[in-house]
Amino acid sequence: MKFTISRRFAGTLALAACMTMSVTAGAQMKPAPKVDPVRGQQIASQVCAACHGADGNSAASPNPRLAQQHYEYLYKQLLDYTVRQGQQRPARENAIMNSIAAQLSDDDKRNVSAWFAGQSAQLDTARSKQTLELGQRIWGAGLSEKAVPACAGCHNPAGLGIPILYPRLAAQRADYVEATLKDFRQGARRNNAAMQEIAAKLSDAEIRAVADFVQGLRADKARGSELKQ
Repeated sequence: MKFTISRRFAGTLALAACMTMSVTAGAQMKPAPKVDPVRGQQIASQVCAACHGADGNSAASPNPRLAQQHYEYLYKQLLDYTVRQGQQRPARENAIMNSIAAQLSDDDKRNVSAWFAGQSAQLDTARSKQTLELGQRIWGAGLSEKAVPACAGCHNPAGLGIPILYPRLAAQRADYVEATLKDFRQGARRNNAAMQEIAAKLSDAEIRAVADFVQGLRADKARGSELKQ
């Protein structure tokens, strides 16, 4: 069974493209930091592979896929896991990740982010036929009665995200997406105010539905979410 996102988001894509070009133009004003994906692979194999897989395709559903995620997003998350100057607590808290990030230099963070960004994410499928329609509605149109915007407006209809601004979500693990949205809702994750506000309006059932839909997003052909047969 296949579901396709409505064309109403063509305008959103055009806007996203403009935003991306604007950010890129700004980035060209200063040289981009040099990265070493080969060194990043070495770090990944020694430090990250047990939870995220050597190529960023995690085997365990609670752990996120990192493969093909935007370099800028991955680097920012590693910074957020680190206690920075003037902070008493990191912006994002996880006992394991806080410990790992604290041991990585800034170059290490950039290199491992570059490695995972250059890998190919494995495709996946949604699991529940019963929740797919609700998940598609939240993703593609939002919930107007709750003032919840469409996820596709920021993360792209196919889940590709926008480099620097929004993470790629296509084929992301449903269990991880569900847990993350609940963390945003409960304030356990505090490094994105917009997501905290949005998640606070979603019920457990709505979170579960959109998380499952996200897992089935097929960014390879931009054709919406596929259901496991």
